[in-house]
Amino acid sequence: MAKPGYGKRTAPGERPRTERDFAHLLPRDAAVAAYVDRLPDGSDISVKTLAKHLPYGQCALSTTLNRLQAAGHLRRGRECVITEEMMFWVTRTFFSRTAREDEWWNAYIRGDAPSDQPQRPTRSRAFILLAALGRTAPALSLSAADCVRLEPQVSEWFARGATEAELLHALTAGLPSPVHCAARLVERRLTDKLPPERTVPAPRTVLRILECGECGAPGTPEALLGGLCRKCRGPVPEPPVGPPGAVQAPGVRERMNAVRAGLVPRPERTYR
Repeated sequence: MAKPGYGKRTAPGERPRTERDFAHLLPRDAAVAAYVDRLPDGSDISVKTLAKHLPYGQCALSTTLNRLQAAGHLRRGRECVITEEMMFWVTRTFFSRTAREDEWWNAYIRGDAPSDQPQRPTRSRAFILLAALGRTAPALSLSAADCVRLEPQVSEWFARGATEAELLHALTAGLPSPVHCAARLVERRLTDKLPPERTVPAPRTVLRILECGECGAPGTPEALLGGLCRKCRGPVPEPPVGPPGAVQAPGVRERMNAVRAGLVPRPERTYR
């Protein structure tokens, strides 16, 4: 094995191994490629190490690795690895059993190479329940085709609010002995025992009464400012006279009230 961070790295999307994987290569290149293909990830595949295990010299192996790279099976380079403590460069040797074009390798180095392996379709909740039905009741083991055909009916049960436990009970309780046709029996029970559509209950109207945090008197949210009623909050201070932020001298309000009291009412004023 190579040092940590070095050695062979298998490319993704590899096809199953066959006897004709490297038939297009020269005999020596095909032998070396088959040997490297069977090595685990992290193995040291440098020229010196390969020369210790294969009947070829270092010069011959260097030429072979270059030809494997030209054929699309091998790529060598360096990669920057960043950790919380340090940043360093490591040597990467990527190997692919399937010959790749330069465009694929470039995309793989960037991290967005598509996989050649077909993706399995995502199975629905209904299909999974049908496929596992035989575990609960062996007499009701279904084929993949039966699961696909009955999948819409089970989905309708789920749409009406049925749980998996309710569905399993409806399908497996009181089975006849023997069961001649599991798919037909499941289909019949899914149809005959289909539950009604469950109505969604209307949301409850919650009545809440707020109380003063000091005396416990009930009140509206508008009246309970800061969680206290008007009585517990005390008298509201009168707004200051003058521009915002002005500091009033002591006795100014009293003198203003006295001046207002001494003014002559408007109807009694005389005009020239």
